[in-house]
Amino acid sequence: MRTDTGQVFHLKDYAPTDFVVDRIDLTFELDPAETKVISRVLMKRRAGVSRSAPLVFDGDELTLDSVQLDGNDIDPADFDVTPENLTIRNLPAEATFEITVNTTIAPEANTSLMGLYRTGNIYCTQCEAEGFRRITYFYDRPDVLAVYTVTIISRKDDARLMLSNGNYLGGGNYDEGRHFAAWFDPHPKPSYLFALVAGDLGVIEDTFTTMDEREVALRIYVEHGKEKRAAYAMDALKRSMRWDEETFGRAYDLDIFMIVAVSDFNMGAMENKGLNVFNDKYVLADPETATDADYANIEAIIAHEYFHNWTGNRITCRDWFQLCLKEGLTVFRDHAFSADQRSAPVKRIAEIRLLKAHQFPEDAGPLAHPVRPESYREINNFYTATVYEKGSEVVGMLRTIVGADAFRQGMDLYFERHDGQAVTIEDFLACFAEASSRDLMQFSLWYSQAGTPSVSVSTSWDEAKSTFTVTLEQSLQPTPGQPRKEVMHIPLAYGLLLEDGSEHKGSPSGAGASSAAAGVLHLTRRKQSVTFADVASRPVLSINRGFSAPVNLAMEQSSADLAHIARHDADGVARWQAINDHATRHLVAAARLARDGRPLPASDELCAILTAVAGDESLEPAFRAQALTLPAESDIAREIGSNIEPDSIRAAREAVIADVARAGRELFSTLANQAPGGPYSPDAGSAGLRALAGIALSYASIAEASPARAAAVFAAADNMTVMAQALQVLAHHFPGTGAATDALAAFEARFADNPLVIDKWFAIQAMAPGAATLDRVRELMTSRHFDRMNPNRVRALIGSFSAGNPTGFNRADGAGFRLLADEVTAIDKRNPQLAARLLTAMRSWRSLEPVRQEEARLALVAILGAAQLSTDVSDIVQRTLAG
Repeated sequence: MRTDTGQVFHLKDYAPTDFVVDRIDLTFELDPAETKVISRVLMKRRAGVSRSAPLVFDGDELTLDSVQLDGNDIDPADFDVTPENLTIRNLPAEATFEITVNTTIAPEANTSLMGLYRTGNIYCTQCEAEGFRRITYFYDRPDVLAVYTVTIISRKDDARLMLSNGNYLGGGNYDEGRHFAAWFDPHPKPSYLFALVAGDLGVIEDTFTTMDEREVALRIYVEHGKEKRAAYAMDALKRSMRWDEETFGRAYDLDIFMIVAVSDFNMGAMENKGLNVFNDKYVLADPETATDADYANIEAIIAHEYFHNWTGNRITCRDWFQLCLKEGLTVFRDHAFSADQRSAPVKRIAEIRLLKAHQFPEDAGPLAHPVRPESYREINNFYTATVYEKGSEVVGMLRTIVGADAFRQGMDLYFERHDGQAVTIEDFLACFAEASSRDLMQFSLWYSQAGTPSVSVSTSWDEAKSTFTVTLEQSLQPTPGQPRKEVMHIPLAYGLLLEDGSEHKGSPSGAGASSAAAGVLHLTRRKQSVTFADVASRPVLSINRGFSAPVNLAMEQSSADLAHIARHDADGVARWQAINDHATRHLVAAARLARDGRPLPASDELCAILTAVAGDESLEPAFRAQALTLPAESDIAREIGSNIEPDSIRAAREAVIADVARAGRELFSTLANQAPGGPYSPDAGSAGLRALAGIALSYASIAEASPARAAAVFAAADNMTVMAQALQVLAHHFPGTGAATDALAAFEARFADNPLVIDKWFAIQAMAPGAATLDRVRELMTSRHFDRMNPNRVRALIGSFSAGNPTGFNRADGAGFRLLADEVTAIDKRNPQLAARLLTAMRSWRSLEPVRQEEARLALVAILGAAQLSTDVSDIVQRTLAG
């Protein structure tokens, strides 16, 4: 574990390496305790670099065995070595030379899951962001691109299968009792994309013919006996490959594409060139063990990692400050893929929910940072919702501003101009500026300014002149390190709905009226107005349609106007947003009254809207399910903003849910019985029907004040989606009842040998609302199923509790904070990355009421006082306390 040195890295300090790498040849002699790594690096001094400049390679907890120059041992006076660096002096001034580095590492002792580690009987690597330096001394940075040849040697009884990046060169017997396999990747890549997997795995195989008529072998490797559960992942891969050809003109470029699924993995997946390594939860699925959400996630993440082949691998980042250039752009691409594969409006609603639940709080708290940070202490801590999700939103805004045609031209230019390079945001934006003939300097502020802009909207209707004026004003709150902000370019899609539900077709006049595509207002000043002429009747403004910009919108709209949008807007996302805004407004008012001990407001109007949507068969079932899912407790807390008292929010929300349940009792009873019958299918239509039946089951059970219906559904369920829905209703709404206890026990007994399903069992219980859940979490931590060494298990229990249970975690007595502090401190000693990500659950602690604030502060201080904190955790806790 690297302890915190306090070193801060700055974007402004970027400089290229003194030496240029042409090729690296790696040989691994695998052994669980003593793996020998031989690295031969062909390189030369960069032109113009001083003859006295030394070569400095990165390392992390490494032990050097030997180092040679052109095959000869280097004089000890000419090099210095520490576990973190290898420095070599007196190297050739102009000639190409070869440095050979020999190290020994212990994969089975590597609990950080970075570098080369052993999980079960499988050797596996994870090198992003700085894991390669745990394998050998090298330039471990994304702008050093080299061609890799890899030879893997192993005992036959230790690793029958040996994989690495690129195309297979061959293999066979190495000596008595050992064998080897060799791989060559012709595409220059940075060290973070290196991969090695070795062990004994099952495989499913297929082929794909590219648009240039090349046949590519496809292989997905999983644990033996789980091959059938990888079929959907293979189908998603083939659909992703075809979609990228049709949508972006990008064909695959190697002879083989491989995916390996492992159970111990810090991330969701990793896009290593030609050899993707996945957390097995995003590969394995069958109806009995995976929910509709699991299938959708598999589809999206398979696509995401494949799309990285061009946006991340063929074109990579110059430095880690440009991380959003590969991640935000590739999230945009996988979102577009999922929208095409499924319902575009429903997919977009899910994206908005995710953004507001995770990225907006990040922007509003002490961990706020720009999409492209200016500095960092630990790069692992910047794999955030801001880089990924907001980064995707910024690319979406770029497409809105330049238009679909110019966006595609810009992407084509980007691929053509920068293939094989490590580039910057400026390089990316220059392609779109050229393709669209637009100045994108103001737009580029989205990459450099932290925080969520707020846009206030006011309207004025002049009946006598038949004009309608819209006034927009933007404001940007200070964030850590950025007390003053420049005015942003904010594209706001809009529509004017007339009394009969039709849409006004005229264009506005005034500042911001010009648009790259019809129906977009461009807010480029602090305040500006546009006026619509010849408006036949008082319109209702629908603005930020499709959530065209990730902003907080402040607009006074009557319940009648919101209802008008919900009934008539052609944009499905806007219809959902109107329903959600109405529900949020009502829930915030109810929470404030509950805190003061006053009677809650009547929910009649909201009940009427929601029951009308629930019964409207002209709407997609998946859309109806989204509309019926009320804003979460965390959403309500975010709207309130400060002095948060979680118990009152929970009480108000549960009261409103009960009102809706009673108002639509008969309808929900009917809908709860309408899950599709017959063999399970993960298609979007069937999944939508199950989603609607699931939310209806929850409402119907609450209205009946009985667990009987959910218990019957649980007992009869023939797929994991329906079973998990029923189990959640029982555990969350009827905790402690015999029905809930029996169902949890039955679920555990049935799936005791399936870790991914047991993760669901942990998570459902950890997120059961209420302060008493803490005791259950403590009990579950002693379960035979709980494995602190497995990141999935820790996230399922500790992560679900701290990030997904506002009342249970944010207890007034501070017990929830102390539990997390203890776990973070313990986990940090073996897996700093996992510990740091768990700790982000405390990013909004200052928004709590004073008693809880102080308890949270004390827990954070306790973590900071622990001995030998990693850089990962120290960075998060210090920023969280300072914000």
